Amino acid sequence: MTKTIIAEPLTKAAFAPFGQVLTTEDAHHYPINNGMTERFHDLANVEIGGENGRTLISIFRGKPYDLPLALTLVERHPLGSQAFMPLHRRPFLVIVAPDENGVPGTPLAFLTEPGVGINIGRNVWHGVLTTLEEEGDFLVVDRGGDGDNLEEYVFDRPYLVELSKP
Repeated sequence: MTKTIIAEPLTKAAFAPFGQVLTTEDAHHYPINNGMTERFHDLANVEIGGENGRTLISIFRGKPYDLPLALTLVERHPLGSQAFMPLHRRPFLVIVAPDENGVPGTPLAFLTEPGVGINIGRNVWHGVLTTLEEEGDFLVVDRGGDGDNLEEYVFDRPYLVELSKP
């Protein structure tokens, strides 16, 4: 039997056990460049571990998924965090799961607000980049370097992910 997960709106409090929400709302900020730029400072805890680890900045182009989504796979990165900042003004789906003795527990799904990103903490189970509606580009900050930084887990039975009804 398939279990259904309803995606809830992404909030800082609900996402806190898994990482940080990347938004200017309530962020520490101050002017720079002779007052012509506002810097929203230190939005995420970028984690880089392991042998010869280094920070990577990439652009991922995600193809859209149809909903409801059959969630069969989650992954985690034991050597570093992974941040996703959309370069478009559309929401995307974020799926995370608590760790239960080395395997993912029941997943949670969140729907972002347009223009809001996330930083998934080191070693946190999460779904793949899940773009909705149309193809979208994301600025991604994560870890490069030596070592195996990817662990995948396939669920025995898929979870069905749906958006909450208005």
